[in-house]
Amino acid sequence: MRMTSTVDLAKLHIDDFTPHQDAEFEMQAERDRVVQLKLAKVEPAGNSGRPGGAFSLLFTGPKGAWLPQAIYPVRHPALGVMDIFLVPVGPLADGNGYQAVFT
Repeated sequence: MRMTSTVDLAKLHIDDFTPHQDAEFEMQAERDRVVQLKLAKVEPAGNSGRPGGAFSLLFTGPKGAWLPQAIYPVRHPALGVMDIFLVPVGPLADGNGYQAVFT
């Protein structure tokens, strides 16, 4: 499955993600590999000159091998496809944690 970016990240706001906390997202990890992520936490991240404000997203992925930090296409049915820079942040109770920060 090939994901194509359709969302302008500069226009995203924390309120776009808050209703989708605990929802499932799909990340295109490799050409033929899609990884299921759960949006575990949505938090404000201080002041920013960014029009949508600063915020962070914490996703939980499957336990096991870590994916490296990189820009990944991430899809949600209501939000579309977004090319998001995800950073592994450590193990969480229910899987591997990955964070995206919008500043």
